[in-house]
Order: sequence, then structure tokens, then C-alpha cells
Amino acid sequence: MSDLFGNPDPVPAAEAGTTGGSLGGAAHSLAPLAVRLRPRTVDEIVGQQHLLAAGSPLRRLATGTGAMSVFLWGPPGVGKTTIASVVSQSTNRRFVEVSAVTAGVKEVRAVLDRARRDLVDNIHTVLFVDEVHRFSKSQQDVLLPAVENRIVTLIAATTENPSFSVISPLLSRSLLLTLKPLTDQDLLVLVERALDDERGLRTPEGAHYELPEESRADLLRLAGGDARRVLTCLEEAAAGADAVGSVVITPEIIAQAVDKAAVRYDKDGDQHYDVISAFIKSVRGSDVNAALHYLARMLEAGEDPRFIARRLIISASEDVGLADPTALGVAVAAMEAVSFIGMPEGRIPLAQATVHLTLAPKSNAAYKALDAAIADVRAGRIGQVPPHLRDTHYPGAKDHGHGQGYLYAHDQPHAISAQQYLPDELVDADYYQPTPYGMDARMGERWEIIRAHLRADRRIG
Repeated sequence: MSDLFGNPDPVPAAEAGTTGGSLGGAAHSLAPLAVRLRPRTVDEIVGQQHLLAAGSPLRRLATGTGAMSVFLWGPPGVGKTTIASVVSQSTNRRFVEVSAVTAGVKEVRAVLDRARRDLVDNIHTVLFVDEVHRFSKSQQDVLLPAVENRIVTLIAATTENPSFSVISPLLSRSLLLTLKPLTDQDLLVLVERALDDERGLRTPEGAHYELPEESRADLLRLAGGDARRVLTCLEEAAAGADAVGSVVITPEIIAQAVDKAAVRYDKDGDQHYDVISAFIKSVRGSDVNAALHYLARMLEAGEDPRFIARRLIISASEDVGLADPTALGVAVAAMEAVSFIGMPEGRIPLAQATVHLTLAPKSNAAYKALDAAIADVRAGRIGQVPPHLRDTHYPGAKDHGHGQGYLYAHDQPHAISAQQYLPDELVDADYYQPTPYGMDARMGERWEIIRAHLRADRRIG
């Protein structure tokens, strides 16, 4: 395979470097299963097929025929370090890994200085920065000239949105590639590989482990789309089976090995709908303990936290509504926080929003009012817009009486103008029926005053 930039002479593996990263020092007999099973070629990578099509930038980088720096953004356990590992095994390039957790400006400068010197001998450097979002602005500034001039080819991995955590000049000189959570089918491929591959699991006697269908389902539920987690759970479960002299990894062994119950939860079946239903009904019913219980069940089972956040946003308007208008802002903020920080930290704003919505006063008045108005519209109770409310911005509108007699609300006492707003057929419609709870009660009191003022006008029915 030719070098990234055409160098014919391979760089000895001993010249590869690492500064506290996850790829360095992993080649030993006690390496975790997830490390032992890391793909050796791009074709062994599981998932992310939307980024690995023939000729794609990521495939060209992984096979040593691309030079563009990339940011790999995605949740934990979806293949960011795996892709870097595949690149590290490509020939004719010096691969250096640094971890943003342990490396400072001094270490980064040393790597870049070495890369400049190596260019004289036509040796090119691929720099992998794990958890790049932890780099300060000054550390990222150090990388900028080297990336811009291709002194190094940067592969940067992050679980946080680079648009917020990476300086714009560095991001604009690189490709941003978004990695998706692994599907259950992707995880099953990894599980099969762990059971069958020579680098995978064997009993002390060298036999293959057996993994019943129910046990596979439990592993997938516990994994939550995280490849590292599913392999770690499987490795610990295999050790648990060894401890009891069994080659069969049962659901009970899995539960004991990972120190948590194997939550019975089918993300595509009855449990998915039953648990989310119980969650929302507990929020609506103001039982905070029950709401947190169902939230915990969903999170532990690997439910998509964005799905939970979306349902909280719906509940904030459907169940809490005008009784606590701040609830919708809290729910939307939780959704944004989950998208921004990911899991497991995303559970914290979800818990905050759940408690807020559950303990808030409840009102469905606004949503019921709209449904009542929609029912009238669908039944044909529409009527003509009153002439004084019609548009006056086109030539000749006033000749038809449009806008005549309209009272501008801001010029009236209390900014309320007593005039007819509904069509004649609907002047008696009364959609909004406020509840006596929370802010909805205060809005109801205000509406009574406003309605009396509006109906004081002779045109109001």
C-alpha cells in the first residue's frame, strides 16, 4: 500500500508515538476483549456504512489514500477510536496518538515539531487526538497551522458537538463526520465475532461459549448501541460462566456479571410503549417516584434519550400547559442538553425536567381549547373574517371597507380594544376553559375581565 503522500518506505511500528491515549500499550495478553477485537482493516469496521462507501473521505483515510483532516463526532462506543486504530495500522505513515485529557500544549508542540522534521525525509504523520473537546482554545490554536499546511493529518474524536467545543478556524479546515449509534444488528455482528474469532472468547479448556437467544437480547438491551459496552458485558459474563463451570452464558449470569438487572425492555415492542406510557401517565398524575422509576428503566435499557426528551416536551404542553408556562422551556432545554452533552451525563437534565413537570400544577386547557376550535373548523363553522380585521395592504382594499373601524389595541385603555374578532357565526364560541390550577387560574381571571370588556361592545354576541 502506498503512503498517504506517496512515500514508498514504511515507517517502523516502533516509531509510532502515543501520549496517554487509548491505543497505546494495548497489545498484550490481558487486553480487554473490545481492544483485542478492534478491526484490522476498514472492511472489518461494523456500522457507519453511511461514511464508509467506496471512495468516501473516511474510507480513503482509513486505507491510506486520503489526506484531509477529520473530526469524528458521535456517542461513546460507535467506532471513533476503532477508525483511528485502522488508520494506525496503515503502512508508510507515522501514527501518533495524544489524549486531550493528559496532553498539554508542550506535548502537542513536540509532536508537531517532530512531524515537521520528518517531512524532510518524506515521512508523514497522522495525529489522533482523543476527546478533542477537552482541549483548551490555546491547545487548539497550536494545531491550526499544522492542519492548515498539512504538516499532520488530524483525526480528532469527540462525543460533544464540535460546533460548540472546537474553534471555527480548525473546524473549517477539516471534515466533520457524524457517527451514528450502532444498531442491534451491528452489535450482534460484534457478539458473533467475539464468540467465533480467534481473538475472541474461549473457555479455559479452549471451547466456545454458548449464548442463548434470551441472553443475546439482554446484552443488546444493556449495550444501548455502545460496542465497547456490549463486548465488556460479554467478557464479564464469560468470566462469570467460568466461575460456575458453565459454557452457557445465561441471562442470570449476565445480570450477576454486570452488577445490574437485565431490564426486560423491547425497544421495538410492547415494553417500549408500555413503559413510556407509564412514564408519561406518572408525570401527568404527579407521582414523582413512579416517573423517576420509569425514566430509570428506560435509560438502563438503552432507550434513546432524545425520544424521552421529545415526550417530555409534549407533556409540558399537553399536561402542564399554562398552569406552569416555564415547564415547556425546561423540557426544551433538557432536549438541547441531551443532544449537546450526550449520555450518561444527559440523564441529569432528563431527571431535572421529569421532576419539574411531575410536580408542576397541571392544565390541559390550552390544548383542549385548540382541539375545540379545530373541531368547529372541520365541521364547517368558519364564517367570514370581519371587515374591520381584513388586510388593507393591497390597492383598493379600503374601497371594499377593509379595515374600516378597526381599533388599534395599543391605543386603547389597558391595550384592549372592544371590537368583534370572531366571525359572525362564531361570536358565542368559548373555547378556552381555564383550570383553577397554577398560572392557568390567574390567566383565567384575566380572561374573564378581558372577555367582559370585549363583550361590552354592541357587536359582540
